[in-house]
Amino acid sequence: MSDQKKFCYMCHRPEGEETGKLIQIAPELFVCPGCMQKTFDAMGLFAGANKSGTTNSTKTSGETKEKPLEGSVEGAETEEAPKNNNAFDFSKIPGLQFINLSDLPNFASMGFPGFGQVNNPKKKKGKKAKEAKEGEESFPVIDITNIPPPHEIKALLDEHVVGQEHAKKVMSVAVYNHYKRVIDRENMLESNEDGVEIEKSNMLMIGPTGSGKTYMVKTIARLLDVPLAITDATSLTEAGYIGDDIESVVSKLLAAADNDVEKAERGIIFIDEIDKLAKKRNTNQRDVSGESVQQGMLKLLEGAEVEVPVGASSKNAMVPMTIVDTSNILFICGGAFPDLEDVIKERLNKSSSMGFVADLKDKYDKDDNILGKVIPEDLRKFGMIPEFIGRLPVIFALEKLTEDMFVRILTEPKNAIVKQYKKLLMFDEVDLQFEEDALLAIAKAARERELGARALRSIIEEFMLDIMYEIPKDDNIGTVIITKDYVEKKGGPRIIPRDGTVAIPQKRSEMRS
Repeated sequence: MSDQKKFCYMCHRPEGEETGKLIQIAPELFVCPGCMQKTFDAMGLFAGANKSGTTNSTKTSGETKEKPLEGSVEGAETEEAPKNNNAFDFSKIPGLQFINLSDLPNFASMGFPGFGQVNNPKKKKGKKAKEAKEGEESFPVIDITNIPPPHEIKALLDEHVVGQEHAKKVMSVAVYNHYKRVIDRENMLESNEDGVEIEKSNMLMIGPTGSGKTYMVKTIARLLDVPLAITDATSLTEAGYIGDDIESVVSKLLAAADNDVEKAERGIIFIDEIDKLAKKRNTNQRDVSGESVQQGMLKLLEGAEVEVPVGASSKNAMVPMTIVDTSNILFICGGAFPDLEDVIKERLNKSSSMGFVADLKDKYDKDDNILGKVIPEDLRKFGMIPEFIGRLPVIFALEKLTEDMFVRILTEPKNAIVKQYKKLLMFDEVDLQFEEDALLAIAKAARERELGARALRSIIEEFMLDIMYEIPKDDNIGTVIITKDYVEKKGGPRIIPRDGTVAIPQKRSEMRS
């Protein structure tokens, strides 16, 4: 360390004429005399200092004068400290200086009382800390007067999510009732009038991939201005020795709330891929990532006080811990539940298989929304334990996307994909247009891929590549019209120059050349 340059831990100035010789506090930890003196002045814990820590008493020619301490504001109002004849004046000892121990690394995290707040040890670089203004709360107060009613929540969801009318209706009512329950619980703590306690209604979303499960949860959390934590159930294990432990989902919510426990206790946790926790069939081995994880999540879903690390995803001796109550946290679970359709069809066809009133086995094969007929018994047969299903009383399914819904997804939402590409070409002063037949061709191709709404962007990225590459080359292009032939690779887009005189059709091969 002697060959390296030493820096003050508090002011980060190097050792030199400006700072003087640095004082070594610990291995590889140095503090300059000026910072140590300022720390001593700020503490104000020793005799001769007043409550503000602003004055020292000095004697000159038989008179006693109040001299401001270094770093204090001149002219500030001060109070004379009460005299204590038995107190020893440490300031008379030459060369004696003190440092605030709470400013040293790893000192506050050891849990010593009175040494300040524990900071997040893994704070991301470049992220500005959100400082709450004086006199303002760090989270919006949820009151029954400012919680939007279900029809308003659904109307806001309609602006971002196309279709899924039943799912949006169920979610709007469930969220509205949940936050009414939060307010009722807080009022009951102050005055228990009727003694009626509303139980928590967690949700289970069932829908094929790309139907909008995660997007709906993100949208509703943003509309309500509450913290949201999204985690994948496949990364959870019973004890955390392979992946994350079960309580890590609460740690993520606490991090999303900027380590504000009160704000986190009003948030939403979305656990995706919950169907991967289904109990494995025909196995005698211990299932550490399936049934045991469902058992471990029961206390979180029901509501319990859990001890979680602050600023970290795993517990260890060097990370401070805090208590979070999950009673007011809304849990939303989602999953595609593949092969659940077969379980539902088996139950629906069980009534009669012979005779004149027999049901055909393929009666429900063409029903795209067969998941809407799910009941808890179907989930139990799928592999979910009854205790877990009972803690998710609100069960609903999302519809499978049709070609008409794909076309609406392309154009109607505020953040529609077509609007995004139009905005991109506006930077080049080019107007992008889509023919109706082209939108239908994109929707048809997306439906065939069976990837849900995620297939739309991959399809558009494919045929927009040549356009996005060639347009910046020619300043004379004014309008680009995407045609059905271009989407189906049978022709090219119509390109109209800025003067609007000639339409120039081009094929993909010509654009690449």
